[in-house]
Amino acid sequence: MYRVGMIVPSSNTCLEPTTYRMLSGIEGVSVHFARVPVTRIGLDAAADGQFALEPMLAAARLLADAGVDILVWNGTAGSWLGIDHDRALCAALAEATGIEVTTSTLALLEACHAYGVTRLGIAVPYTAEVTERIRAVYRGEGIDCVACEYLDITDNAAFAEVPEAQVRRMVTAAAHDAHAVAVVCTNVFGAAVAAGAEAESGIPVFDSVSATLWRALPAGCAVPGWGELLWAGHLRNDFQHAVETLLEATGADRTTLRIDLPEQGLAVDLTAAEGLRDGVSSIRRDASLDQRRLNTVEWLERHRELLVQNDFGADPKPPDALREVYGVRAQMLGPVVRGAAMVGWLSVHSLREREWGAGDREALSAAISAIHEILDASGKL
Repeated sequence: MYRVGMIVPSSNTCLEPTTYRMLSGIEGVSVHFARVPVTRIGLDAAADGQFALEPMLAAARLLADAGVDILVWNGTAGSWLGIDHDRALCAALAEATGIEVTTSTLALLEACHAYGVTRLGIAVPYTAEVTERIRAVYRGEGIDCVACEYLDITDNAAFAEVPEAQVRRMVTAAAHDAHAVAVVCTNVFGAAVAAGAEAESGIPVFDSVSATLWRALPAGCAVPGWGELLWAGHLRNDFQHAVETLLEATGADRTTLRIDLPEQGLAVDLTAAEGLRDGVSSIRRDASLDQRRLNTVEWLERHRELLVQNDFGADPKPPDALREVYGVRAQMLGPVVRGAAMVGWLSVHSLREREWGAGDREALSAAISAIHEILDASGKL
């Protein structure tokens, strides 16, 4: 049995029943709760004092008695107190208990990273002042909150009284021109509206309660019916780690994975994951090309081996957009073949001509193996 320990704001009436509902039918996972006093959200010293370390330590130690595998602070205070606050909290609780620790805010940021979200819409019950502080904190993490819907409420217990229909309207409004929407509060019933809002907007919805559960669950545990993150988020996160490892191993400027996994909403015309050097343009959301018809991809389909291009003087030539819009001057491509089908490929881009050495090729082959391991572990393809 995999046990999750959750530290909960005392006045929260949403996250426990919602978490139990999400885990209905999921075998091998149990969740256990301890509460700390939290009743009001604001930016004054008294409100901030509710999130002091000592009550958190006491709750964490009680949960540790239950033999939990992971501890989570199921609250979003770090979104306005600052990410360093949550990182310090995690370090202190981990040192006291010897158990892995995370928080709702860190889970939301990890979800944004896995999906390459830099333009985020947020739906919150808080005051304008708290909402602006959240925008500033997220901006410091490279995420621009391009749309903010808030309710100007301070009483934490009242957050759970916001009707789901109103939450849905807020999420829809916050989706404009965003890569994803986050419901930043664990006492708002946003989890149930995520799947429907995603179908309407075409972008992921990261509810804080579901994001916290996603991060707390063991790798490969997919929960259907509650939105993209709980269903496919672990896969996306693992893919992201694989391309970032490849980026570091090769010293490239960009690495990407394209793969056809329709059940997880993935198709090769958009990247499933992307690693980037600072200042390098993203191609994650550029679906302007029919990827399967590119000369280089057709070459991969025929040969089923690494394509290594130190420059683009010889065939197969990459698309003009890759060179002229994104400035790529050298690349490696590696096919991901499952059975008889090439289901996708990894790309390694350099913005200058370069000779790809044996170590670079080995790193690409290792990344292909990592993708296979991820797919094997997830039971996909």
